Amino acid sequence: MALRNNLRSLILQRHRVLSTSTSILNPDSKTPLTGRDKSRTTISLIQFETDPERILDICRAASLTPESHLDRVAYTKAISKLKESHYYDGIRCFLKESLTRSDSKSERFVSHFIVLYGQAGLVSDAVKLFDEMPEMGVERNVKTLNSLLFSCIVGKEYGQMKRIFDEFPRKYGLVPNLDTYNTVLAGFCESGSASLSHSILAEMERRSMKPNETTFSTVIVGFYAEEKFMDVGKITELMRRYGFEQGISIYNVRIQSLCKLKRSSEAKALLDAILSRGMNPTCMTYHHLIYGFCREGKLDVAKSLFEEMVSRNLKPDGKDFEAALSICKESMAKNWIPNITTMKSLVKGLMFIEKIDEARKIVERMKKKFPRSADKWIIFVLQLQFILRNKLWRLNNRSWFFSSFNFFTISCSIYFLFLFRLNTMNQ
Repeated sequence: MALRNNLRSLILQRHRVLSTSTSILNPDSKTPLTGRDKSRTTISLIQFETDPERILDICRAASLTPESHLDRVAYTKAISKLKESHYYDGIRCFLKESLTRSDSKSERFVSHFIVLYGQAGLVSDAVKLFDEMPEMGVERNVKTLNSLLFSCIVGKEYGQMKRIFDEFPRKYGLVPNLDTYNTVLAGFCESGSASLSHSILAEMERRSMKPNETTFSTVIVGFYAEEKFMDVGKITELMRRYGFEQGISIYNVRIQSLCKLKRSSEAKALLDAILSRGMNPTCMTYHHLIYGFCREGKLDVAKSLFEEMVSRNLKPDGKDFEAALSICKESMAKNWIPNITTMKSLVKGLMFIEKIDEARKIVERMKKKFPRSADKWIIFVLQLQFILRNKLWRLNNRSWFFSSFNFFTISCSIYFLFLFRLNTMNQ
């Protein structure tokens, strides 16, 4: 009875928060918020909403504008949710409505919507919008070209990206810049065509376009992903020719790539190189190495690296939850479920870093796996939603919600539990 009363109370509390938030977005509200708070409320409502039409209603009521960073986030989250529902007609209608507004006649506005079309998987609509820009009174330039190329990558239309890169600069009299080349390199590497990077780098050299750190890190990741280690060596040599020293960012990229390939010992050798050069590793350096060694079952090495990281007073961040989620999925796929305390900590962390859908999927899986605890999971999630919606986690510098140490501890607990069970099964 007490459990039911608590559940009923939390559900009513949640509805009150929802109705309050909705009324804030209503133009007739007697308690209007600032534009910034209104945008944050919109994002929160979109995250928890599942009805596509309701999502559109929220966005329309909010009068979103890409001139605001938070509104751009709201647009992105709304399009993602609508795409999940396969509500493409609604996406087209909403974006076209937004483009008819008087304040939409700007390069920044159109560039953002070109990318949103790609995010929705509607790359042909993005190309059409690019073609129609002069009719809207907006001039095409290299920035909008770069947005179109990025739209193709987001929409995974790599063939379209190559065609646009080959044809559009000449067709529209646009001169590619460094961002153009970096975007195309990212597309080639993401699509498994890293070898095409050599021709792009050669073209950049002919045009006296000097690469930057993004250029090199993108290509290095691509070649590692395809296990073309000789090409990685060629890129590091090219860096030297351009006078680039391998900084910690490049080292971290290489370490992460090797760990993904289960070559963590080689990645550890790079850490030794970092230290021998008198450079300071970052939290992410250790994050990648611990993740890699755990996946390979070398728990003693992972533990010693964790202790070394702590001794250097390096504090983990929210990306540890993403890594923990990855391992957790592997564990659950084998029907090995971490203990409830660990899983609750992971759900908390995912909600904290706004991975709401991932948190929801884990909760649903736990409810099905342990039906007797379903009510407890419902109450737990409602409590978190109430905390996040009312921004209570901002109090006391967030310290009551999570400590910096817990970010990493949660990840490690899942790593070690998964691999312990894996080793047990193999014995």
